[in-house]
Amino acid sequence: MRSYEALPYRPCAGITVLNRAGLVFVGRRAGGPEHVDRTHVWQMPQGGIDDGEDAYQAALRELYEETNIQSVEKLGEIPDWLTYDLPPEIAGEAWGGKYRGQKQKWFALRFVGEDREINITTPANGHHPPEFIDWRWVKMSELPDLVVPFKRAAYERIVAEFQHLV
Repeated sequence: MRSYEALPYRPCAGITVLNRAGLVFVGRRAGGPEHVDRTHVWQMPQGGIDDGEDAYQAALRELYEETNIQSVEKLGEIPDWLTYDLPPEIAGEAWGGKYRGQKQKWFALRFVGEDREINITTPANGHHPPEFIDWRWVKMSELPDLVVPFKRAAYERIVAEFQHLV
């Protein structure tokens, strides 16, 4: 097995979905090795970018697969990639131990549909099992305190980049 430091980052798209009131969608994760405590279980939709896939198209696909949301308008994106490292003690459990963390391309989208469009229990495109067991709208300023500590710096940057869109 490669050393932790030699592992690459998994390419990923992240989505900040804002509703008309300027609140951000967060989902309560169903579980997985990234959950290092019971307090920081919320996150925004995100997921892997397939080989040859455009990052924005991956973001739309992941959003649909995790939430069934399709009624969106693009508001912006962070021009560079944000990274986070998994704690070394769980890196071997996540993604088959192939990555040390993720490099993420983040997009901001305005949700222009109705809340009834959101369906986390029956994922689209046969995406099973569901990523989230609950969801809610929160103030953007709350985001860094909701996620696992090793993602906090990335979420602080997302808030700084997208706060003006609220």
